[in-house]
Amino acid sequence: MKTPRLSKLDLKIMEALWSRGALSIREIQESFPERARPAYSTVQTTVYRLEAKQAVRRARKIGNAHIFEASVSRGAAQRRLIDEFLALFGGGVQPFMARLIESGRLTLQDVQEAEKIIRSLADKEKPR
Repeated sequence: MKTPRLSKLDLKIMEALWSRGALSIREIQESFPERARPAYSTVQTTVYRLEAKQAVRRARKIGNAHIFEASVSRGAAQRRLIDEFLALFGGGVQPFMARLIESGRLTLQDVQEAEKIIRSLADKEKPR
C-alpha cells in the first residue's frame, strides 16, 4: 500500500497515535497544547479522513467512543515526506545538503552522526 500524503494537522494527529498508542478522538484532541487545540469536530473530521486514506484504523469501541490506531508507521510517513521534499531540490541530495550547510543548520555533530550511520550501513553491506 502506498503511504498517503499527510497534511500538517494529519501529522500532528498521527504523532499523538505514534507516541501514545491507540486513542479516542477526545484523547487525540486533548494531546494538543491547550492554546493551539483544534475543536473536537475538526479533530473528528480529520481522523475520519485519515481513516479514509487508510492511515488510521478503528482498533475497538468503548461505549460510544471509537478507539483509533495508526496503520501507517512513522518511518513510512517520514520517507514519504523526505521524498516529496527532495523533489523540490530536483530529487538530489547534494542541493539539499548544500542548502543546509549554507543556512547554518547543519552542525558538526549532525555530520558526525550521519557518518556513523553511513559506516553502520556500509558494514551491513560488506560480504562475510
